[in-house]
Amino acid sequence: MRERPGEKDFPWWLVILAATGAVLFAQVIADELYSDVLETLMKGVGLTVFVTLVAFSLACLMGLLLAMASMSRWIVARQAARLYVEVVRGVPILVLLLYVAFVVAPAMVVAVNWVLTSLGGEGIRTRDFSLLWRAIIALTIGYSAFIAEVFRAGLLSVPEGQIEAAEALGLSPWQRFRLVRLPQALRVILPPLGNDFIAMIKDSSLVSVLGVTDITQLGKVTSAGNFRYFETYNVVALLYLVMTVTLSLALRRLEKRLGAGR
Repeated sequence: MRERPGEKDFPWWLVILAATGAVLFAQVIADELYSDVLETLMKGVGLTVFVTLVAFSLACLMGLLLAMASMSRWIVARQAARLYVEVVRGVPILVLLLYVAFVVAPAMVVAVNWVLTSLGGEGIRTRDFSLLWRAIIALTIGYSAFIAEVFRAGLLSVPEGQIEAAEALGLSPWQRFRLVRLPQALRVILPPLGNDFIAMIKDSSLVSVLGVTDITQLGKVTSAGNFRYFETYNVVALLYLVMTVTLSLALRRLEKRLGAGR
């Protein structure tokens, strides 16, 4: 097999990045201002990870359902899935975030209140709908459209001959999907899903526009208080880089293992 360009290159980029990170970390530890900023921003790491994990899990579930609908024998399901994917992919994540937070969420509250009052219950207020969950819903909707295409491509990559063989063995449609199509598709699906997960970590910073106290929002508040924008945003960038580069390296190892197993 012909060796691909750059396949065996020594990762000088990683050495440079690691050295730069080590210098920055040493400065953070030695400098009292940097240390105070890092201590403040670390409070937002947990929230950033929570938003990313919850939104990505829900987006994967929605994406799988959309992919299955797009491959359905029913034309209504196929067209509805395609309409959703095309519309959502055409809207910027930031616009979608604001739209869900200030248009969709109040409409949901109105619908819930209508149901509650019809049943004799007490309605809820729009402000009771947490901005955190509005942000999670927006990220879920936005990424589900992209992930649906990843799932669809992976599911279509499984040879139809294997599906026909499973059908000949008497497996039901659900069994064919669960035991034959999905396990084989995962080998194709996992690398791009990992890329989407890394992208969501970065896009989770957009929730700061709603005042959700993630890393970016805490950085904005901190820099507004100490007026040390250079130091504060250095730490913000460093925290995101640590998370994304670590995941990127893990994803590369996964891709190599999957490639070796073929």
